[in-house]
Amino acid sequence: MGASPGNATNTTVAGAPYREVADHNGRVYRLGETDRQLMGRSRRWMVFLPWIAMMAISSSEYAFTSADETLSDAHGWHGAHIFWLLGVWVFFQAAVAFPAGRLREKGTVSAKAAMMIGAAGTLIAYLALASSDNVLLAYLGFSVLGGTGAGIVYATCVNMVGKWYPERKGGKTGFVNGGFAYGSVPFIFIFSNYMDVENYGGILIAVGIFLAIGVAASGFFFKDPPKNWWPADVDPLAVSDDPRIRRSLAKNPPAVKQYTPREAVRTPVLSLMWFCLLCTAGVNIFGIAFQVPFGKEMGFAGGVVALAMSLKAIVNGTGRGVIGWVSDRYGRRQTLTIVCVVLGLAQFAVFLSGSLGNMTLFLLASMVSGFGGGAIFPLFAAMTADYFGENNNASNYGLVYSSKLVSGLVGSGLGAVVVAAWGYGGAFLLAGSIGLLTGALSLMLRQPGHNRTGPAPAPVSLSGASAA
Repeated sequence: MGASPGNATNTTVAGAPYREVADHNGRVYRLGETDRQLMGRSRRWMVFLPWIAMMAISSSEYAFTSADETLSDAHGWHGAHIFWLLGVWVFFQAAVAFPAGRLREKGTVSAKAAMMIGAAGTLIAYLALASSDNVLLAYLGFSVLGGTGAGIVYATCVNMVGKWYPERKGGKTGFVNGGFAYGSVPFIFIFSNYMDVENYGGILIAVGIFLAIGVAASGFFFKDPPKNWWPADVDPLAVSDDPRIRRSLAKNPPAVKQYTPREAVRTPVLSLMWFCLLCTAGVNIFGIAFQVPFGKEMGFAGGVVALAMSLKAIVNGTGRGVIGWVSDRYGRRQTLTIVCVVLGLAQFAVFLSGSLGNMTLFLLASMVSGFGGGAIFPLFAAMTADYFGENNNASNYGLVYSSKLVSGLVGSGLGAVVVAAWGYGGAFLLAGSIGLLTGALSLMLRQPGHNRTGPAPAPVSLSGASAA
């Protein structure tokens, strides 16, 4: 339903009145309906429930390498199979983001149904690792089906929170995204310290059932807001009285319109975002895959390496929430540039501290690396909605996030090739340099269609529009 700038169109749906207004760019906002009218509860539920589900799927990526020795000994998987299992998992986790987003936005698959599919994939992944010595079946069950299920959950959760908090999405998206890292911490310790060739099957099956229930129970209550929905108490065409909202919208103005995926692809900025995420995600996955074996080769005890990986996951997750809040205050692009530089420098620090055998510095460098590697994801998720709008964000972010198709294989699988050829020193030097290069490239990111040279037209108040 269209509306001319400054005019309100009044409508009532299912007893809840709403009106649609357009700003000076022609972007439409749907106003008047509260979160409780739409789903019977506060929109805060659409922060905490996705957060729980994200924690449930995180162990497949962040805790997997902590189980590498046990799985290798139990199944006879040696060589690069462990690293390629993770790389292929990441490939399918990213590959499903765009098609799942399109199905969701077309109404073919509901949010609840998507989460049930994701729960099934989570269970299958752990059953495959627990019950099959055939590495090809492990690739099918864990990497393909498990990765696909995790990708559906990830895409659904990240985009759900952005739809319900369009006025200050950075901090909320970062909080939800953070669960994808620190939710793995208990399982890093379990897989590292308590799992062996005698009990691995039972532990993996129990973990798979527990996590699948977490995904399904959370997803059962998922519900999307209507297209163009905006909080009833926030006027999108006027300066907000809330300093948090006013600052966030000033630093991260809403997209000039709701871009379709076809329109978004035609903008140069989407390709640049894709490449920047490819580089930074590749560096992050490289650290996840090789920090444990590197630490062990440098002579650190298994408990120290597990602690380093756990700290990395904790800071990776908590950093996502913090960086989302920071980006609301100071701007998404500015924050991204700093994060890329930190991520690059951290790779040099991990290698140097490990080479020196300095445990304290190794733990600290691991935490900094985790912070940088985690912070990139909520920044790109929120930036995609800032640049291209919320209505098609599941598809548009799926396009940007598809760079992880390549970064997973590069960071884990190709990373193993680089380590074999150049050693850990050459691999960490390359990873750090890529992070710094991405920081420079991020300076070129600009919101498409936004006029940054002239003054913005005066906002139009909605106070005169009455609801039906």
